[in-house]
Amino acid sequence: MLILNKNDIKKVFNMKDAIDAAKEALLIFSRGKSVVPLRTNIDIPKYEGQSLFMPAYVEGLNSVGIKIVSVFPENAKKGIPSVPAKMILLDGKTGDVICIMDGTFLTQLRTGATSGAATDILANKDSRQGALFGTGGQAPSQLEAMLTVRNLDVVKVFATNREKTQGFVEKMNNELKRFSTKIIAAESADDAVKDADIITTATTSKNPVFNGKLIKKGAHINAVGSYTPVMQELDEYTIQNADKIYMDSKDAVLSESGDFIIPIEKGLIDDSRINGELGEVISKKIEGRTFGDEITLYKTVGIAVMDVVTAYKIYEKALETKTGTFIDL
Repeated sequence: MLILNKNDIKKVFNMKDAIDAAKEALLIFSRGKSVVPLRTNIDIPKYEGQSLFMPAYVEGLNSVGIKIVSVFPENAKKGIPSVPAKMILLDGKTGDVICIMDGTFLTQLRTGATSGAATDILANKDSRQGALFGTGGQAPSQLEAMLTVRNLDVVKVFATNREKTQGFVEKMNNELKRFSTKIIAAESADDAVKDADIITTATTSKNPVFNGKLIKKGAHINAVGSYTPVMQELDEYTIQNADKIYMDSKDAVLSESGDFIIPIEKGLIDDSRINGELGEVISKKIEGRTFGDEITLYKTVGIAVMDVVTAYKIYEKALETKTGTFIDL
């Protein structure tokens, strides 16, 4: 059995690799070439946490996997990850575990990558300004993915904690300096969104994080948070007025995300507002952006096929480069 930690993964797999894996995973999923049950979500109210169990089988890769990921916001006060996770990869031919890897970094990587894939497919090629809402564990990979697929002049970052935002901006300007993009702290949510060509939200907010009436024509939005029915990053105006809406999994989003569950329950929209899944755009079953002034929206809640495909690709590269630690059980 191969054990891969965060540093092992970073040695063999970069964001471009992850975006390619995300596109492959979304295509596999939308073509029905995988088995992906809805994830099991167990609330742990005593510690204000949740543990999620996300299994999937991908026949084409002969691979099975399950990611166990928890969300414990109070962990941040203890100096430990607030989203700890482990990914368990099995051989689809034998059912035996072949790899255990750092699921926290895998989650960050593949979630950033799915936004990167959506941005690459849906955002205008001449996009120059980005907006990022949130500075938590997801934020670095979301920012890196945005910069990997579009040559942006500036990205404005907004979060409720101004001091933390400034620290994040300084760190990202150093870590992502190879992109030559100016990363700055926005003065307000309005300041971040009003001229943005690409908007990414990666928060745990239960209330909309920006005013949808300020979104410019031609903008693309990646909605990453709101993975439970009570979370809501996007206001109802945005959901009602986006020109085209795509999802990683329509069933998963409509079962899990307050961004859509809340306005549907209010009778403001129905599922006819949704154009389809991003994998269907990749396969050319449906159209993506057709005009430059369209506002496109991609909503992801995360599906286990992305974990399995990305983990399998990492595992392959680790074997090729003899990276990681083998153990016998």
